[in-house]
Amino acid sequence: MSFFMGKGGIMDKQLLHDKALVVFSGGQDSTTCLFYALQHFKEVELVTFDYGQRHVLEIDVAKNIAADQRLKHHILDMSLLSQLSPNALTDHTIEISSEAAIPNTFVPARNLLFLSFAGALAYQIGAKHIITGVCQTDFSGYPDCRDMFIKFLNVSLNLATDKDFEIHTPLMWLDKKETWALADSLGQLEYIRNNTLTCYNGIIADGCGTCPSCLLRNNGLHAYMKERD
Repeated sequence: MSFFMGKGGIMDKQLLHDKALVVFSGGQDSTTCLFYALQHFKEVELVTFDYGQRHVLEIDVAKNIAADQRLKHHILDMSLLSQLSPNALTDHTIEISSEAAIPNTFVPARNLLFLSFAGALAYQIGAKHIITGVCQTDFSGYPDCRDMFIKFLNVSLNLATDKDFEIHTPLMWLDKKETWALADSLGQLEYIRNNTLTCYNGIIADGCGTCPSCLLRNNGLHAYMKERD
């Protein structure tokens, strides 16, 4: 198995003939992965999960970007997640907080389920490659964004399906400044900045500027633009 980590990694030219499925939320990271995939794979499809997230606008943003890029887009109902554990991303009555070691925006088993269902979909559509924007460098304490979790899940997925899927994590070792640099190298920095939704308060583009997600995103952008200029 090969895992795409670091600043882009080295691509086998054979991959340009393969099909990839991108786990897609319409946020900065997954949209960067979308454009990364378009440069490295012959055919790309997207999958978005509806799990009762705080802002349904997230799904609309994902739909709009998929339509704009003329990509086949699958939306899967994962609403069961919102019933399993109270968290600030699915329960609007819980105030977002990042004070604990694991923030209350953590949705237990989210990436476990998302990537498992992505594998099931990849099986059906004939995609060997699954791309996700998880990142251990800026993982906010979420345990299911760590490299070791992805590697073990990749093995489990292959054993469960008797397939040779490859889960790619092009952002795994990048901080937000480096993620913006990757977007710029793909020629999509302004598109990603203006059309994605990362803000916990549901504001597209630069967001509210004060929630933890906006602070991480905007600090990275400012650091990169200062370095680039």
